[in-house]
Amino acid sequence: MVDPLLALIIGTLLLAAALAIGWPQRGLLARWRERARVTDRVRIEDALKHIHKCEMHGRRPTLESVAGSLGVSTDAAASLLGAMQALGLVNAASGDYALTLQGREAALHIVRAHRLWESYLAEQTGFDEQEWHQQAERLEHDLRPEQVEALAAQLGRPTHDPHGDPIPDADGRYVHHGGQPLPTLALDRPARIVHIEDEPETIYAQLVAEGIYPGMEVRLVEVSPTRVRFWAGGDEHLLAPLLAANVSVRPVEAASVPSNGATTSADAAETLAALRPGQQGQVVALSPRIRGVERRRMMDLGILPGVVIAAELLSPSGDPTAYRIRGAVIALRREQAQLINIRSAQDFGSRRSTQKDTVSDERPV
Repeated sequence: MVDPLLALIIGTLLLAAALAIGWPQRGLLARWRERARVTDRVRIEDALKHIHKCEMHGRRPTLESVAGSLGVSTDAAASLLGAMQALGLVNAASGDYALTLQGREAALHIVRAHRLWESYLAEQTGFDEQEWHQQAERLEHDLRPEQVEALAAQLGRPTHDPHGDPIPDADGRYVHHGGQPLPTLALDRPARIVHIEDEPETIYAQLVAEGIYPGMEVRLVEVSPTRVRFWAGGDEHLLAPLLAANVSVRPVEAASVPSNGATTSADAAETLAALRPGQQGQVVALSPRIRGVERRRMMDLGILPGVVIAAELLSPSGDPTAYRIRGAVIALRREQAQLINIRSAQDFGSRRSTQKDTVSDERPV
C-alpha cells in the first residue's frame, strides 16, 4: 500500500515538473522554442548577409559557401535556404542563390545595423578595435528598423564604418569607398587607405598589429610574389601579398605624400613623441586611431588642435615623458604621444633647455 503522504509529494513534484516544462510562456519547452526561433532568425540573417556580400563582390553564393559561412553542415544549410526561399527572401537556380527584393532589404538592414554598431563601439566605448566586429556580430540581430535609425541619428549618420565599409542609409543607398587593392597601386604613386577588410579575423589582427588604419597616406615602393613594401605614417611597412590585398587605397594628389612616406598634410606632420625636453609644438590633430573613451580623455586633458604642448622631463627609463599643457604637467607614454600630431617644434623654438631631463614621480594617463 502506498503511503498517501508520499503519493501526494510525488504527485505535486510531477505536476510542478510538468508545469515547468509545458507552461505556455515561461516553461522550459516555451523557452527552448524561443531560443530555437531566435537561432533560426539569426542564421537566416547571417545567410542573407553572406549572400549580399557575395553579390557585392561578384562571387557566386552557393550551398557550400553558405554552409561554410555559418559553420553548419550542408544539410542544415539546405534546410535553412529552403525556409528562406519559402519566406520569399531568396531565389534558387542551378545551385546558385540570389536575393529577392525583400531579401535584399532585410540584408541591408542587418548590414546597416552591424556597421553602425561598429561605429558606436569605436567612438563611444573602450572596446579594442579587434573586438568591434565580434561584438557587432552579436548585437546586430537585436535592433528593429526604428532602433537602427535612432542609432544612426545618435552617431551623426556616418557614411562609413571604422574599417571604411559603406553604411547603407534607411533607403539602402550607400557611398562606396572607391578604393583599389594596395598591391595594384602604381609604384611611387601617393594614395590614402580607405578600407581595411575585417574578415577573416586572423588577417585583420595582423593588419592592426602592423599599425595600418583607414586615413593613412601611403606610397607603394615594391610589389613581388613574396612581399609588398610601402611607406605609411613615416615608417616602412612590409606585408605578405595576401595581407596587402585586404587593404584598399585611393590615389591622392602627389604633393600630399613625399617619397619617404611621411605626410606633409596638416593631419600628420610630426608627432608629440618627437619632442625632447625643452622643446614645444602645437597640436594639429589627434590620430584617427584614438577613439572612444581614450579620445575623450585626451580632449579632457586639454589636448586639442591649436594648443601648445612643451616636453618637460623624461623618466629614467626613457618612457613616459612629462608634458606641460595649459599650465598642468601630465605624463604620456610614447605610444600615446605618437598619436598626437603637432607642427614642427622648431616653429616655436626651444625652452627650458637647462632643465634636468629625468623624472620619476609622474604617472601615465
